[in-house]
Amino acid sequence: MQNLISELTRLYLPSGILSKQALAQHVQGQTTLAIKLTTDDGLTRAMVIPFNKTPDGEEAQHWSRLCEVANALQARLGLPAPAVSISGANGYGLWLSLETPVPVAQAQQFLELLRIAYFPDMDLRPDAAGAAVELPPCLHQSTGKWAAFIHPGMGASFADESGLEMAPPFAGQVAFLKGLQSIGEAQFLHALTMLQQLCSAAPTVNASASVSDRVAVAADDLLLRDATLEDIVRFLHSKNIEPTFRHLIPE
Repeated sequence: MQNLISELTRLYLPSGILSKQALAQHVQGQTTLAIKLTTDDGLTRAMVIPFNKTPDGEEAQHWSRLCEVANALQARLGLPAPAVSISGANGYGLWLSLETPVPVAQAQQFLELLRIAYFPDMDLRPDAAGAAVELPPCLHQSTGKWAAFIHPGMGASFADESGLEMAPPFAGQVAFLKGLQSIGEAQFLHALTMLQQLCSAAPTVNASASVSDRVAVAADDLLLRDATLEDIVRFLHSKNIEPTFRHLIPE
């Protein structure tokens, strides 16, 4: 559990925002906290984009859209791979970690420009960059199911039901986070400038990248395909983890 707390702190939590004891109770399901990713002086270390299933949406459309945005972040904006989570309820989350905290207003501007460019048909909360979040892994209080970080290749299997019946193994959660890198300050500012230019030049652009754009990055870093069980086992074995699939695959 300590390794998981270290990874969550490394990637997403501002210094001193939450005690290790409180975070430990949260990830063990003893309580579920709405955790602020912002500091008292208005800076944030992370951004979360929710992709929830809509009643009138096509099957797995929310997953397809997440993949398009995740690929655009990497292939078009040159950012590190984000983390992917299931919410424990009706959707997914895309988690962006910032190496250097930025003002909440600037993070909100980034998210809004990203929405205009790459998912204009989806709503984004006006306070998305500063809103408290339920940081995975945690127990969703309404559904009784677990939110968790997942291997990106597993995402499509959670399109209908985005939660786990049992708590995910801590070692597996660490494995999904350990290789992730935070967005550097220069990378963030460059991506923000690119988005400003893109939206200024073509306000109605639909950012579903062409196939050639989406394959411009090494396949292992993209979310273009579903992983097989063999792929997932191979990944976890590379981290010296023996998977228990009742934790990984919804019943």
